[in-house]
Amino acid sequence: MKSQINILRQLQELVLTRDEHNQTGDGSHLDSLNDSIAALQRKLDPQLAGLYDRLYKKSHIVIAPMSNNCCAVCGMQVPIAQGQQVRLAQHLVTCSSCGRILFSDDDAVTNTSEAPDRDNPKTGISRFSAQELMLVDLDVKTREDAIARLAEAMQEHGFISSAEQLTVAALERESVLSTAMDGIAFPHVRGVEGGGLTLAMGVSRNGIEWAGEKVSVVFLSAIPVAVSAFYLRLMAGLTQAFAKESNRKAAIEAKDPVALWKVLQKATRQTVR
Repeated sequence: MKSQINILRQLQELVLTRDEHNQTGDGSHLDSLNDSIAALQRKLDPQLAGLYDRLYKKSHIVIAPMSNNCCAVCGMQVPIAQGQQVRLAQHLVTCSSCGRILFSDDDAVTNTSEAPDRDNPKTGISRFSAQELMLVDLDVKTREDAIARLAEAMQEHGFISSAEQLTVAALERESVLSTAMDGIAFPHVRGVEGGGLTLAMGVSRNGIEWAGEKVSVVFLSAIPVAVSAFYLRLMAGLTQAFAKESNRKAAIEAKDPVALWKVLQKATRQTVR
């Protein structure tokens, strides 16, 4: 069953990648993504394939990690005996509340940021990022180094547990399909345990080589599975904001994190809510 779970995890990542590409891409990779998705679906056992199809009609999030003995999507507590079955991965276990297939991910990055303050709720981009996660004059040449620097900032300021794990996972996602488009890159990792979506931003004056493109603005995101669908809207909002040359220029010319944070807040005031 473990091999089938791994196929499901790969399948879900490809499906969500296709959703991203449908929303913000040019459609040039849809055929190859569809072919890869179909090839993985053919590897599923018939009974599991039927369950997958039924769940997929309800939501593209078909498989969910078990975090702290709870379904990471709906939050339902998993009984101890079932939790052990999830960890052993010898039998298929579904959430009793949302019906999603559960799996255990020992290598998941943990979001270690503080819970939102309900008495003083944040709005706009402030819900996902902070001044501490702004990197100006990102003096690196490769996407590997860019992602690593942003991940290190997240760990240094207490937003994630492991920069190294986040970097490796983000690069694995990039190997599926590059997130660079029109000078902006959106590396990200889904399945982060705990907390909410976290976003770091870096800008490069000289440009970064990114799968054949030159990128000047990079957004690195750590995404809990439960908000994967919302991430598409956030990505679209950031794309819309920084498609404007004036916003991109202001970001690149920012002299310190304070200035870059102000640029990000102003640029996304209408596009990220």
